[in-house]
Amino acid sequence: MSEACCGKVSAAPLDAKVRRILWIVLVANAAMFVVETIGGHAIGSLALQADALDFAADAATYGVTLWAIGRSSLVRTRAALVKSAAMLTMGAIILAMAIAKLISPVSPEATPMGMIGVLALAVNLGAVIMLLPVRSGDANLRSVWLCSRNDAFGNILVILAAAATAATRSPWPDFVVGAIMCLLFVSGSWAVYRQARRESAAPVVG
Repeated sequence: MSEACCGKVSAAPLDAKVRRILWIVLVANAAMFVVETIGGHAIGSLALQADALDFAADAATYGVTLWAIGRSSLVRTRAALVKSAAMLTMGAIILAMAIAKLISPVSPEATPMGMIGVLALAVNLGAVIMLLPVRSGDANLRSVWLCSRNDAFGNILVILAAAATAATRSPWPDFVVGAIMCLLFVSGSWAVYRQARRESAAPVVG
């Protein structure tokens, strides 16, 4: 549907509401990036470091989405393609970290790992709930919901890895979760890319 059909006046309230939500989750994700980066390095957890990168990618994604709201469909589609590439890059970084972990496996400290995982899960569940209204939007808006959804799954995996590490004192649960989070990045990147390509190929009406 063209902008002429929708009208800028009717779109403004939605844009304002989405902007408020995105600012809230952006600040929360940036804060958790700092917490998990420090915590992940301190306790030697690949899963937490991977999750920290996930929070960083999400904060950047929300920033790009805030910039793209209200702009043309072409700009929004291109922004989604940029975010798809960024998600894929993050997946590659986590893969490199996983390989390094595989070469020199060390068990992380399970208790702080689990505590940080629970805090991260609470943040992401809040974001998922707030972003529910935009999950069926265009590729640009859908990407932010996908990011938070993937983060929530990743947080649950971090908590499970912490429990498994506490029980076994093995570095493998942490490694496996890091590898799974890499796959989540790649799959999310592909989903956003496909929708963005469909939207870019769709004929403009009006």
